[in-house]
Amino acid sequence: IVSGEGTDPQIARQAAAFVRAIDKLPLPVKDSPGFLVNRVLGPYLQQALRRVDEGVAPETLDAAMERFGMPMGPIELADVVGLDICMAVGKELSGESAPPKRLDELVKAKQLGKKTGSGFYLWKEGKAQKGAAGPVDDALIERLIRPYLDEAQQAVAEGIVAAADLADAGLSFGTGFAPFRGGPLHYLKAGK
Repeated sequence: IVSGEGTDPQIARQAAAFVRAIDKLPLPVKDSPGFLVNRVLGPYLQQALRRVDEGVAPETLDAAMERFGMPMGPIELADVVGLDICMAVGKELSGESAPPKRLDELVKAKQLGKKTGSGFYLWKEGKAQKGAAGPVDDALIERLIRPYLDEAQQAVAEGIVAAADLADAGLSFGTGFAPFRGGPLHYLKAGK
């Protein structure tokens, strides 16, 4: 439930009540680029896409985050979302002028991920065709998840979402953050 500067609090309460009435969980957020979910996912995906440019195999990056507990790795997620969408959102949220090189090449070649049948992966019958992953260590996992954790903290600090518990719930349900970890802010508070 997005509240802008001029949103009547009563309207926001009615919207939350409607969301509960249709058996969903409302997440009140302030109007901000990316709101909560896309704002947090953006730096996470950008970090992974930049590692591809450094020569890390997409399969290794995905395996690292699946080991962490994510339901799918960041490169497969980018392919599912659509690489053109990832590039547009990345530019909007990060303000960077140059997108990750491999992402840019794939978008220019119209290899947009699952929706076109190829992107970082070849897609057959709705499944990414992956090769073997390379070795995964804790340093790689930390490098990939750090921007996600930092952005989640920043969103709460800026009041985009009112409380850490709400951010944890929104990011667990909205992005699939490793559910057994209790949400990103709980994970940080618990000292990992």
